[in-house]
Amino acid sequence: MAQVLEFKLPDLGEGLTEAEIVRWLVEVGDVVAIDQPVVEVETAKAMVEVPCPYGGVVTARFGEEGTELPVGAPLLTVAVGAPEGSSGSGVDSGPDPESTGGSGNVLVGYGTGAPAARRRRVRPDRLDRAVTEAPVSGAPVVEAPVVEAPVVEAPVVKVLVAEAPVSGGPVPVVSPLVRRLARQHDIDLRRLAGSGPDGLILRADVDRAIRTAEETATATARAAQAPVQARVPAAAPNGVAVAVDAERIPLRGVRGAVADKLSRSRTEIPDATCWVDADATELMAVRAAMNAATGPSAGPKVSVLALLARICTAALARFPELNSTVDTEAREIVRLSGVHLGFAAQTERGLVVPVVRDAHTRNAESIRAEIARLTELARTGKLSPAQLTGGTFTLNNYGVFGVDGSTPIINHPEAAMLGVGRIMPKPWVHQGELAVRQVAQLSLTFDHRVCDGGTAGGFLRYVADCVEQPAVLLRTV
Repeated sequence: MAQVLEFKLPDLGEGLTEAEIVRWLVEVGDVVAIDQPVVEVETAKAMVEVPCPYGGVVTARFGEEGTELPVGAPLLTVAVGAPEGSSGSGVDSGPDPESTGGSGNVLVGYGTGAPAARRRRVRPDRLDRAVTEAPVSGAPVVEAPVVEAPVVEAPVVKVLVAEAPVSGGPVPVVSPLVRRLARQHDIDLRRLAGSGPDGLILRADVDRAIRTAEETATATARAAQAPVQARVPAAAPNGVAVAVDAERIPLRGVRGAVADKLSRSRTEIPDATCWVDADATELMAVRAAMNAATGPSAGPKVSVLALLARICTAALARFPELNSTVDTEAREIVRLSGVHLGFAAQTERGLVVPVVRDAHTRNAESIRAEIARLTELARTGKLSPAQLTGGTFTLNNYGVFGVDGSTPIINHPEAAMLGVGRIMPKPWVHQGELAVRQVAQLSLTFDHRVCDGGTAGGFLRYVADCVEQPAVLLRTV
């Protein structure tokens, strides 16, 4: 006999506690294979396709696209096991790991070695009898589990539209987010007809009820107001006056993660910034010569960002104080041995900082290839959380936006960030004469706890010297 198993949103790692459903990859009634991706979710760090560890028929999905679910919330249920009538015995011997089709290929924090708890379908008439009739003998009752809380919460009870609140019986809502949303807007869930499988009340049903209530309230308010009455600004929680028609955009996903990290950086890190203009004419000439090379020395074109990244790793070798972090609990500066170089990348989903692992062991060509690979993954939203964390120093090329300078915010918990403005022709005194040169502004924001201004200035001056005279790098080759 087929069993209905529940698949919950797994722990996606990196301390992530929630994810937003971006796109369902299966429909109710579809047959899924073991480890087949069933839903695409967006976390605070990446887009992830979640595979289901069970093979069978999808019987229910929990959550519409755009719904944010906490880790451990139900995603879907799958009917697994032998077809009905294939077993010669009517005795249910309990879940069998082989029959459930569970796999060992799992994400962080969940597994399929032990079968999930079963939810049994209960018809409303049987549910009523189970609630109203009490056992009259001391013998064990086999059907007792059907009245336990998990069964009552299962999305199998039909809900009809009622003119008044329905007395008794469970409300078919699985998501705690839906319940909380209804409570916040004084929506009586017993009056709603669920549009989900078996009458399940979805977030879309609650949102529709909220809009209806708001439209009714707005129409009533407008009717009571004079046509010439001006709009009265509403007071926001922080005391700032906000117009009643102002748009509110939730801080979640990548935008929420960026907001949290930048706020923490500004709160915890006493940062300071120094900057310098550098003549990048020679660097651009060296790059042009490298990319124009033919024959055995020819290779893929090297980007300016890759050259700047190589300069950063050389500078960090001379000034290791800036490749560190601060352990506030232990009150210690932790100086890191390897350089994992992050670079800021603007995508349609927002700002992300992919990390080039072991950048101190790479040459310019290797760094270029890795930056290109990570940039493509960032543009397609396929970066994993591991590729977005663990950086020790960040390079921010904001010159691509056509600006000259900036005071970047440190990527917590790192200790420094180098910013590079656009490289453009400017009048410059070169060898005692006024000339037009390719000039860029370099800025370094650093954590003043890990070093003083002399160290930061020395780092920035070395970077500028390498930009102006790339031959300086030959000392480290």
